[in-house]
Amino acid sequence: ALSRRSSLVSRPRVHTQPMSLTVAARHGASALPVFSTCARANVRGFTAKYAKHCSKSVKSTSRGLTVKTRAEMEYDYDIFTIGGGSGGVRASRMSSAAGAKVGLVELPYNAVSSATQGGLGGTCVIRGCVPKKLLVYGSGFETEFRDAKGFGWDHGTSMPSFSWEKLISAKTDEIERLNGIYGRILDNNGVEKFEGSGKVTGAHSVEVTSVDGTKKTYTAKTILLAPGGRAWYPKIPGADFGITSDEALALKSQPKRVLVIGGGYIAVEFAGIFQGFGSETTIAYRADLPLRGFDLEVRETVATNLASRGTTVMPNTNPKEIKKNDDGSLTVSFDGDVDDITVDEVMWATGRVPNTDRPDLGLKEVGVELDKKGAVVVDDFSQTTVPSIYAVGDVTNRMNLTPVALMEGMAFKDTVVLGKPTKPDYENIASAVFCQPPVATVGMTEQQAVDAGLTCDIFTSTFTPMKIALANRVEKAFMKLIVDVDTDKVVGVHMVGPDSAEIMQGIGIAIKCGATKAQFDATVGIHPSSAEEFVTMRDPTRRVGKNSPNAE
Repeated sequence: ALSRRSSLVSRPRVHTQPMSLTVAARHGASALPVFSTCARANVRGFTAKYAKHCSKSVKSTSRGLTVKTRAEMEYDYDIFTIGGGSGGVRASRMSSAAGAKVGLVELPYNAVSSATQGGLGGTCVIRGCVPKKLLVYGSGFETEFRDAKGFGWDHGTSMPSFSWEKLISAKTDEIERLNGIYGRILDNNGVEKFEGSGKVTGAHSVEVTSVDGTKKTYTAKTILLAPGGRAWYPKIPGADFGITSDEALALKSQPKRVLVIGGGYIAVEFAGIFQGFGSETTIAYRADLPLRGFDLEVRETVATNLASRGTTVMPNTNPKEIKKNDDGSLTVSFDGDVDDITVDEVMWATGRVPNTDRPDLGLKEVGVELDKKGAVVVDDFSQTTVPSIYAVGDVTNRMNLTPVALMEGMAFKDTVVLGKPTKPDYENIASAVFCQPPVATVGMTEQQAVDAGLTCDIFTSTFTPMKIALANRVEKAFMKLIVDVDTDKVVGVHMVGPDSAEIMQGIGIAIKCGATKAQFDATVGIHPSSAEEFVTMRDPTRRVGKNSPNAE
């Protein structure tokens, strides 16, 4: 198939059947093939044989079937994608491999995003998951060097020296390598890529502004929006003196004192990173515990671990103002009776917003509905209020995780290119927080199970991981199963501890398959391991829900 891509991409424009859902397909009937006979014939090299079919094409729309002439259906591309992050690249390259002619526009590369800078790979590759995980690994060595003494390693009275500059340089080399790989992936799959910004100017047109400022408009049967999201912070006085995760991953020198503001996963991850590298680290958040939306016992464990590793934790705290001092340091004041603190860097980790206005995508003008946060409103098939425009990834603010954007991109390809209407499946998606030690989870929290009206047995285990048994420090791993009493299904699994993400990926498969507690119990554990605890918990800690002893 790849050997045919060059001829497909460079072919004289052969019109294809429009790629939107049919009424019949939406209601479960067989979908019409998405590409017309002439388009398929051209890919196979038999255009002449089917030339008689190329004057007309069947159009599938949400209002039924119509017939359009070739002149009425002429477009530069079958699909044009705005955004070259995880979702946009996956959808584009898979759609191209399936036979569509695809164009994609992305801003030029920079480690720090802006209205004019971005890069292939998007947030995850350039300024998110990948570089963050590299820094998590790097910062974790500090604790392991100390733990090693308990296992007989003697490195004297001093720790190995650390160079922030060397780490950031190596990190930058790696993400630039990955940025190049993403470009080659698009090339190898026949996607025509453009460097610049894209703006929707009509239901089937995108204006591309190149790096040199020149503008050109391209038409497409379907437009895919995948510009991702960006960090957000409150506009208090002096807020701009702070940095976001973008800049934190590209700092030229290591700050001695850092305040991380926020209680979400980005906040606790970066608090662990800075603390692990030896910065004097404080984390401040408005709630009484970090990680809102996670299981309560997980949140409690993470708060305990942050403090036990040396991070100063300031719950129920809201910043009021940031002032810059003559020496370049920053003094932060807070609401209420809270003392000011002075640090070298303030990092905002207070949430993210969809990238629909940086740069302006022109969506309101063409009728694409946005919600109050600026996210693109889509239906179950990622279709916007303009039938020819779809959106995937963080710009829709559904579930902002890289693997979810990949799933949405694949569903887009199936729906739009293959004519197989496919809804992304958001049930039982495993996820992880790379604080130290990390969190991993899949399924319901205990509170969600209760709110859903279930009666559940809760199984918990708290123990010292063998990895630190001789390290002369106290840090507990925590594991939890939530079991629906009526069905015996395991509806939630949660863990805080070493290797939790690696363990939870396998558990996630079991939960997706509907595993029961009896099947967990029948599974022979791997010994000695932390993971075996999930298949050896026999006695419930408590019962909760509508038929529990404490139910009202």
